[in-house]
Amino acid sequence: MFTQTADQDLLETTTEQYLEATYPPTRIRELSRQDSTFDPVLWKRGAELGWTALLVPEGSGGGSVSGNGLTDLLAVAFQFGRHVAPGPLIETNVVTAALGRWGAKDRHGGPLAELLDGAATAAWGYTPRTGPRVGTGIRVARSGDGFVLEGAVPCVESGAPDGYLLVAASGGTTTADGDGDGDGPRSHYLVPFDAPGVHASPLGGIDLTRRYRSVTLQAVAVPPTAQVGEPGSADDHDEVLLDLTAVLQAGEIVGAMERAFAMTLRWVQDRYSFGRPLGSYQEIKHRMADLRTQLEASAAVTEKAARRVGEGAPDARSWASAAKAHVGRVGPEVIQDCVQLHGGIGITFEHDLHLYLRRAIVDAQLFGTPAAFADRLVGLTETARDGGK
Repeated sequence: MFTQTADQDLLETTTEQYLEATYPPTRIRELSRQDSTFDPVLWKRGAELGWTALLVPEGSGGGSVSGNGLTDLLAVAFQFGRHVAPGPLIETNVVTAALGRWGAKDRHGGPLAELLDGAATAAWGYTPRTGPRVGTGIRVARSGDGFVLEGAVPCVESGAPDGYLLVAASGGTTTADGDGDGDGPRSHYLVPFDAPGVHASPLGGIDLTRRYRSVTLQAVAVPPTAQVGEPGSADDHDEVLLDLTAVLQAGEIVGAMERAFAMTLRWVQDRYSFGRPLGSYQEIKHRMADLRTQLEASAAVTEKAARRVGEGAPDARSWASAAKAHVGRVGPEVIQDCVQLHGGIGITFEHDLHLYLRRAIVDAQLFGTPAAFADRLVGLTETARDGGK
């Protein structure tokens, strides 16, 4: 689907074969009835394939196969979308990227080493600085040499029960008993899910293979080493992490689109109506051509965004925003059209099309809707037009 090097093709083919064998549609339906869909053994095998190391610099224990880790990981995300595979692929990689760039660089121990090895997973508790979710953020206060965190994160993806949560917290100049100034710039903190005071509650969702939970932090004490990056840098770093997330979500959606389109193409070729293949009718031909065009356009903008973000190009943020804004809107619409082209059978639970529609819809909404990323793109364009002012 994307232009790739031979090494990237090998990574994608290996991932495809592994997911095909591990998560066939029958297995996906079995998982839909389970409270937890995370398998630590299977996740560790995925880490051995390289799923968790691609966004981490070599000096921190990671490495890419092409020199652009995001385009490498895009191939994995694409296959996750095609197979609606479980596992916190995007959030774990976002956190490893943060730790690899701004956190501790210890290859032989600590959270980053656990994440790279597949022994743990991570979630990104993103809460925007402004908007309807701003009141659900995290506050931090100093307590001796460490910090105490309070607040809530509305939604994170479930993974290993003893994994890690990356949150941005405001404050840091107060003491635990409330003395001092509670306002201030936000900083990132890495919190173990099994730390005292961390409470997680399961959430309902429409994706059949991924589970989500809300997290509340009540007087959670963390050491000074839990701070990730320079104090007050979280807002700027969140924008970098949003770029990565937007590209990977778009990649998953393109994968779901491609699988749904392939299923529909086979259907209209094999299904007969009034003695003719369904795909021989002009209306169906035009609709399939439109769907293919949307699929190709979505893949193109996603690949371009991955390359620009991975290279650290000046226009990277605009491309990432354009990818999420376009693919997040078009993807679910394309799969909905595929459902309609199947007729009545397409809307049954027994048909597999809805598996891909569910993944695309959830990816389109998490970490910012397509409309929110469109607004972000407009803001970036206006800033560039005004000379960066």
